Amino acid sequence: MPISGSGIVKMLPGRRPCKDCGFPTCFAFAMKLASGGATVDKCPYLSEETKAKLADLLAPLIKLVTIGSGESKVLIGNEEVIYRHEKTYVHPPGISLLISDKESKTKVEEKIRKIKELQFPWVGVNLRANLLAPYFESGDKNKFLALVKKVYDSTDTGMVLISQDVDALFSARDICADRRPLLYPITKENIDKAIPRIKTNPTPVCVHGESIEELIPLTIKLKSAGIEEIVLDPGSKNLTEAIRDQTFIRRAALKQSFRPLGYPTIAFPCFIAKDGLKEVLTASAFIDKFASIIVISDFDRYSLLPLLVQRLNIYTDPRFPMAVEEKYYEIGEPDEQSPILVTSNWALTYFIVSSAIEATKVPSFLCVKDAEGLGVLTAWAAGKFSGDSVGAMIKKCGIADRIKHRKLVIPGKVARIKGELEEALPGWEIVVGPREATGIGGFLPEYAKSLKK
Repeated sequence: MPISGSGIVKMLPGRRPCKDCGFPTCFAFAMKLASGGATVDKCPYLSEETKAKLADLLAPLIKLVTIGSGESKVLIGNEEVIYRHEKTYVHPPGISLLISDKESKTKVEEKIRKIKELQFPWVGVNLRANLLAPYFESGDKNKFLALVKKVYDSTDTGMVLISQDVDALFSARDICADRRPLLYPITKENIDKAIPRIKTNPTPVCVHGESIEELIPLTIKLKSAGIEEIVLDPGSKNLTEAIRDQTFIRRAALKQSFRPLGYPTIAFPCFIAKDGLKEVLTASAFIDKFASIIVISDFDRYSLLPLLVQRLNIYTDPRFPMAVEEKYYEIGEPDEQSPILVTSNWALTYFIVSSAIEATKVPSFLCVKDAEGLGVLTAWAAGKFSGDSVGAMIKKCGIADRIKHRKLVIPGKVARIKGELEEALPGWEIVVGPREATGIGGFLPEYAKSLKK
């Protein structure tokens, strides 16, 4: 929590209980402000200066930064804890693929194709890398701008623009400003020249220093100029330094509330580790140790997928199980005589059942009941997979409009909801299916034949 309720109440007017904010006392209002349940504008007696100060104190200790636009935007920052088990991590790090303007046309096209095609459906989500990082390495400004234009025209992916040449950096920004690219690096040498150009067309910026201490005056100067979407690069030379620096920045922001370091960070395995395997292992360490953007020189499906799964595991909220959407799913190309089965929305249950159905090659409908991410038997025991609730879902999801028969297959482990479900769905026949998904292979083909007779 950035500031406590007791700290906020000292900044409030302290008038007699006017209740104009909608709360009985200033202390009640302060507690709501501290928990995020109210906004500072609810108090009509606060000065603009106090409102601004409170808004700053109540802001997340690590600033939210948005890179990219539309469905491809990447949100980083807003983290609240150092260790995941304390609560949860919020925004997974963006995995970025480096593209140098010194690389051949064939290699550039290959990398663009990778960012588009290397996607992995995984337990209800689509895993993929998030960003491309055009890199001005050739010394030819026109070649760099042509690369940025090609990336811009070929994809809708967000970008990290990397150029030591400030003029080239901002010329590249102007090509893709609507995609909100991240500009790297802003340093003590170029910051005075960069600030006016950043403000003409605001996009996120990444400050680079040779040490953490060097970052502090840079972020202070940018913030005083009204530029707040900032990413930090402490200039770590190797993995040991990088873990030290990433940890120090995170702890300074969250434990000491040190605002000049309260920003997400970037890491460059592509520059720290040149060997392919070492680079992937370094990237893996950064997923664990707090980097918000990780730039990799290259990857294939065998190196990318483990990183994406690791990221998913760490950034999945441990307080909530993974779940899929409540609706009916088509497996194969079902028609009006195809079987209808029902299960719960725990992602693991859904994929086991849907895979078992798919293996039979029997086109079917699978109705998924929202059970708050619980498995079928657990959900039934918790009262979240009852005859009444499953019946209401079947009526609401629209499956009745897709089929001619009125037969529904329920999991054998919850056979006892059969009678209740028949009462909830008049005119339907409830069929008790296999107890386990492994039994679907022997059950479904013969059952499907009986529907067509």
